[in-house]
Amino acid sequence: MVRLTRAQQQARTRAAVLAAAVSEFEEHGYAEAKVDRIAERAELTRGAVYSNFSSKRSLYLAVLLDEWPHRPVAGASPAFGIADGPAFGVAAAAEAFARIWLDRLPLAGDTAAGARLRARSVAGVFDDEPGRRVLGEITRLEGLLLGLALESCRPPGGRRVRLAETILTLLHGADHLAESAPGFGDPFDLARACGHLATIALHDEWDPPHLPFIPAARACDDPWQPPEEIDDGVLVVLGARRLGAAEETVRAADNVTIAAVTGDPAELGALVRLRVDGTMAMLRQIFPGGVRPPVRVIVDGAEGFAHAIGAPVGDDTEAAVRIRDGRVVARADGRGAGHAAATA
Repeated sequence: MVRLTRAQQQARTRAAVLAAAVSEFEEHGYAEAKVDRIAERAELTRGAVYSNFSSKRSLYLAVLLDEWPHRPVAGASPAFGIADGPAFGVAAAAEAFARIWLDRLPLAGDTAAGARLRARSVAGVFDDEPGRRVLGEITRLEGLLLGLALESCRPPGGRRVRLAETILTLLHGADHLAESAPGFGDPFDLARACGHLATIALHDEWDPPHLPFIPAARACDDPWQPPEEIDDGVLVVLGARRLGAAEETVRAADNVTIAAVTGDPAELGALVRLRVDGTMAMLRQIFPGGVRPPVRVIVDGAEGFAHAIGAPVGDDTEAAVRIRDGRVVARADGRGAGHAAATA
């Protein structure tokens, strides 16, 4: 008889809990799911479940993250790429993004609980004020990432973040409507509508009133020892409640790495990872060559970058450094830190 190591046994227990949780959430949905039933399905004790997951919410998020790599996203091959040059239009990109997004919506024959799992929905999961605030910041970051992608399209134009936010508003609305009235609405019409949004002139200026009052970054010449190699440019560490500040850095720097940290990795950290990884995966299908300016978002292992620059790991963290030739040449912290480091 082969004796399992403690790590192997823990991995087996975790896998059993996740498999049982998938069945429970598919059958009952998040709100009505019971940890006791999950333990019973897995033939484990309630304590064994809680030894691996701190709460039902963290378990639900772990299920969504565990299911993500195994559920294909529509359009396995990119619809088009940077190499298409002038033919790479903003309206076509917006429509392609919408097609990929809408493919995950529930169908008329899906159960309500199964549909929410299929759509990786967190509706009703974060109904407390801290969670709702973080969801708002995540959505702002998603709007920035999609906006930057659309700005790299032709015809060349100005800022397209407001366009991206409008597209996300339509798509999230379709998400919620599909949960309450599955089968309503034609996804092809919705995707075309997202493309037509690109023709609407939106007031999209970039002039935050607080930027002139941000203290300048502190010049320095410090050694740089990151947990993994990143390119020269600006590294900004943002807490889950400050993710929307990423744009201040991106608008002022040529190359930006965003490290998203939180004091609650099991829940808020998992939520950030779920949403940001999902958005980036969809964008990579449409923009295989990347977007300009290049932006990298780190969620897993972000704490290591916070420690590397001496920043606290918390939901309100905002700190940044400028890296040049492998050394830290400027530091900033507090509101507007990314912009200060970028303009140092």
